[in-house]
Amino acid sequence: MSGALAGIRVLELGQVLAGPFAGAIFADLGAEVVKLERIEGGDDARKMGPAFRHGDALNFHIFNRGKKSVAIDLKSPAGKAAFERLAAEADIFIHNMRPGVTEALGIDGPALCARHPRLVYCGISAFGDAGPMRMHPGYEPLIQAFSGLSSTNGGPDDPPMRTGASVCDQGTGMWAVIGALALLQRRSVTERGGVVGASLLETALVWNGQKADGFVNQGKLPDRHRSGHPGFVPYEAFDTADAPLLICCGNDRLFAKFAAVLGRPDWVQDPRFATNRARLANKAALLAEMNPLLRTQPRAEWIARFEAAGVPCAPIHTVPEILAHPQARALGMRYEMPGENFSLTALPFTIDGERPRPQGNAPRLGQHNAEYNAPPLPDAASHGPA
Repeated sequence: MSGALAGIRVLELGQVLAGPFAGAIFADLGAEVVKLERIEGGDDARKMGPAFRHGDALNFHIFNRGKKSVAIDLKSPAGKAAFERLAAEADIFIHNMRPGVTEALGIDGPALCARHPRLVYCGISAFGDAGPMRMHPGYEPLIQAFSGLSSTNGGPDDPPMRTGASVCDQGTGMWAVIGALALLQRRSVTERGGVVGASLLETALVWNGQKADGFVNQGKLPDRHRSGHPGFVPYEAFDTADAPLLICCGNDRLFAKFAAVLGRPDWVQDPRFATNRARLANKAALLAEMNPLLRTQPRAEWIARFEAAGVPCAPIHTVPEILAHPQARALGMRYEMPGENFSLTALPFTIDGERPRPQGNAPRLGQHNAEYNAPPLPDAASHGPA
């Protein structure tokens, strides 16, 4: 695929994850993404873990595939001039710098868009553009804790815990891309860009919005479930004879099928269990009868029976198990990086039946300075050619 965004140039001043992930999405979709980095060391993600390839950590390769690297000193006259040239030629500018940095450099949204009216400007922050904490920096686990997201993870007796994935960082990168694409569409009519603001805290509040809306509108928080759902029963993981199995009865019809497979069609007539609302009120009693039955057979046997009956269920896979599964393999989400002996996960959608693919490898620091007429790097700062 040539790329849905071929012909679009993105200027990224990104560090570590949220900004670079937004840039990676644009790059996979065919945009030309020019990554601006500090001359000394570049993006901190280059050292975010042990050296993986070319001295850079795996995380850097994941979130910077297909980009061009231009290393400049934004405080020097030559660096400022190079930046302005690049901004004048860019369609989109993305940054997730610490609050106050872009203002100090004179490249905040209002200032830069005044000089380059067609530019779509995307600023990513930790706590948002308003409020008493707008100048505070933040990281994924801090935002998950601060936002209340950690408090809703885990079971009733577990301490608050963060999600394993960086849902706030990567989610904010996605919102920035969505906002930028919306402004690109508007620009096609008005010929003017605009400013997109996104933050990790706003993303976390959206991810936890269902629970927050429940509290605001109904005055209570749902019970915490390690694997379950506050609105359906049975709808969680259960132990079988050898391994846990997740079962999802999302309506009374599915529960009737489930009860039949377990040999308890009488549950459908029992007023305690006949409807989902009744099961919610009598969950402990239902599970006391269910659990011994599920432990009589191994997981594979139950999966075969439930799938034959049309009851949604799934094994709880490890990462190696899901990577080896025929369904995951059939989706073709692993992409072998060109000229390298490793693969990365591609974007989770297709366009006209074809999945966007990384357009190239992550760049070496300052690899493309000459291509974009930026000042050359000192020899000690450059990684050299890829």
